[in-house]
Amino acid sequence: MQRKPLASRWQPFQWAPVEVLLEPGLPAAPPRCLRHEEDDTRWLFTGFELRLYSDEAEGYFLNADSGAPCWFIMTRLEEIDGVEVAVPHSVTLSYNEAARLMDGGEKVDTLPVPPLIAERLVEFVQAWYRPEPKRKRRKPSFEGGAAVAQMAAAEGGAGGR
Repeated sequence: MQRKPLASRWQPFQWAPVEVLLEPGLPAAPPRCLRHEEDDTRWLFTGFELRLYSDEAEGYFLNADSGAPCWFIMTRLEEIDGVEVAVPHSVTLSYNEAARLMDGGEKVDTLPVPPLIAERLVEFVQAWYRPEPKRKRRKPSFEGGAAVAQMAAAEGGAGGR
C-alpha cells in the first residue's frame, strides 16, 4: 500500500494499492513499513490467499469480460505503531464480491491483474460459469384486462387490486 500527498485542503493524502505480489514462498508476517517519507510512504502486507470458488463464477466472469480484469482490494484505515495506515483485509477477483463489500460501506480499490492471472481467470470462468437461461415473458395486450392485472400483481404492483 502506498500513501501519496494530495493537493487538497480536505484530504492531505491518499492511500492506494501499488501491487499484488504473487510470491508463494513469502510467509505471512506482520505489516512492515518499507518506506516512510513525506511524499511516499509504503507498507507491505503478506499472508493473503487467493482461492476461486465455483459459486462466484458469475463475478469472475464479469471481471474477466470487462476487457481490463483487475484485483479488488478491500482496505480499512487502522493505526499501526501510532501511524494511520490503509490495511488490506481481502483481495478478490470477483466483481460481485467487490460490489457486496462496497454495498456494505467498505472501501475497495482496483489494480490490473497480470496477463497470466487474467488467462487463468478466463480458464476458470470457462470451466465453471453457466449463465442462467433467459426466460421469455409474454407481454399482455395494451387493451388491459385480466392479463395486465395479473402481470402487475406478479411484479408486485398495485394494478391487480
